[in-house]
Amino acid sequence: MTRRLRVAVLAGGRSSEHEISLASAASVAAALDPDRYEVTTVEIDRDGRWALPAAGAREVEPATAIESLPVPAGSAPTTLAAVDVVLPILHGPFGEDGTVQGLLELAGIPYVGPGVLASALCMDKDVFKHVMRAQEVPVARHRLLRPGDPVDNPFGYPVFVKPARLGSSVGISKVRDADALAGAVALARRHDDKVLVEEFVDGIEIEVGVLGNLPSPIASVPGQVVSHHADWYDTASKYDDGGSELLIPPPGLSEGQVDRARELALRAFAATECEGMARIDFFVRETDGEVVLNELNTIPGFTRTSFYSRLFEASGIPYAELVDRLITLALERHERRRDLAY
Repeated sequence: MTRRLRVAVLAGGRSSEHEISLASAASVAAALDPDRYEVTTVEIDRDGRWALPAAGAREVEPATAIESLPVPAGSAPTTLAAVDVVLPILHGPFGEDGTVQGLLELAGIPYVGPGVLASALCMDKDVFKHVMRAQEVPVARHRLLRPGDPVDNPFGYPVFVKPARLGSSVGISKVRDADALAGAVALARRHDDKVLVEEFVDGIEIEVGVLGNLPSPIASVPGQVVSHHADWYDTASKYDDGGSELLIPPPGLSEGQVDRARELALRAFAATECEGMARIDFFVRETDGEVVLNELNTIPGFTRTSFYSRLFEASGIPYAELVDRLITLALERHERRRDLAY
């Protein structure tokens, strides 16, 4: 009988997206076939402590032991050192930004999703935009504000103000006049010392999922995001019941615009050296129909009803198969890189 693959699912994390991560991780753990996988879920709490679940647990639940970084102690197979592959289902800083990926690289453990460079690069919206411009991928203009820089907006109103290295629309404001600009920058600076003032792109928002390793990843069909709680895709729209919906395929988009979005998604994925998975968000500008890249998420929300999962469901890859493929891709990458000379 073939040995079951030992899988560790990392959940929670220190960022404000902790609860979102728990939901994604529980969904992933439940989707893994128990005849093929031996699953351990490791929860990282908001203080950065790592917790082991109750023996035999397949989803996030109260821990039986809790220890500090870097890795929880214990005997095989309940530690990361003893598993075959790790799924870091973590969102935001200290999970999606290359930090956990670096830990796993040091330990020599295969893991799902983009590596250290891609994770760090895509988390930093300022650096990411510079790379996209160098690759001639259209992105919205922005002004970077570092600590001590005067509050400045060269783009007119409305404008978006956001932390450079955060997700889930946390700390983001749509600023409609000059009187509100300073307050929006102050809010963003509570979350990051790098702040972006970004031009408003008037158009519809669409998302494209990418799956695979270089050189041959695939792009999903696009979906259009419709927000019901606000005139932009804020935190409430993302996570409240009925806050938004995803229309697949996007109504009103031409075949050329759909092809352009998928092409740009794959170009961005390759340019940032992503592997495994990503969700790329775009605007289709109202004035000229141009597809403008907004951001690239290296660990998108991952429940069965998350947009990334639904995009691939609509592309012919159901949820359980999607998770299986990501594990296979992680093992393939690790095998490919294992014999490199350093």
